[in-house]
Amino acid sequence: MRFVIIGGGRVGLRTARVLRDEEHEVTIVELDTDRIERAREAGFEVIDGDGSREETLERAGVADADAIGALTGDLNVNFAACSIGKHHGLRTVLRVDEDYRDEVYKKYAEEVDEVVYPERLGAIGAKNALLGGSIRAIADIAQNLQVVLMTVTDESPMRGYSIEEVALPGQARILAFGKAGEQMGIPMRDDSLETGDRLAVLADFDVLGNVRQLIVGDEVTATAGGV
Repeated sequence: MRFVIIGGGRVGLRTARVLRDEEHEVTIVELDTDRIERAREAGFEVIDGDGSREETLERAGVADADAIGALTGDLNVNFAACSIGKHHGLRTVLRVDEDYRDEVYKKYAEEVDEVVYPERLGAIGAKNALLGGSIRAIADIAQNLQVVLMTVTDESPMRGYSIEEVALPGQARILAFGKAGEQMGIPMRDDSLETGDRLAVLADFDVLGNVRQLIVGDEVTATAGGV
């Protein structure tokens, strides 16, 4: 898939790296000279320009992208970029800082596909929002440690297995489990994983992709491809 990321700061660059590590194509739009240099040194294609302007996004290839992540610290820039992306039929993800009031959040949430708080959820949350599908970041525990909510799909290799039979890599562990449509609680050894069931998993960033493959399967890629 192809993504346009607005903002090459901490959140935007980390999100771009996560997407690239999963073999997606990423273009970053940035104005700041130092950030442009840093992103290019990291091997990214960077468009020097204002991400709130359509001509800049056209140079970034928005017409051929699958989704746009407006991840700068400027809400006005982010919303303008998402509006342009929506005009081109893209999935749109808008960054909102935590100090914005609820009514502001609700106003913008109606206009985009998803709103994220990267300061709270980390770049992995923004990446999940861009891809859609059956995984969501819940919290950053440490720099490389995430709690992620995953939903079992028909493609899950673990569908039909019990919690006891699920062997997760890298000391990842299941913190909570819930049957489809029910509240989550303490996972029991004989709980069986079926389509629609949800698991809260604690995992190191390095093994998160492997954990996702076990629990979710290939559904994330299939869903994202239809955006």
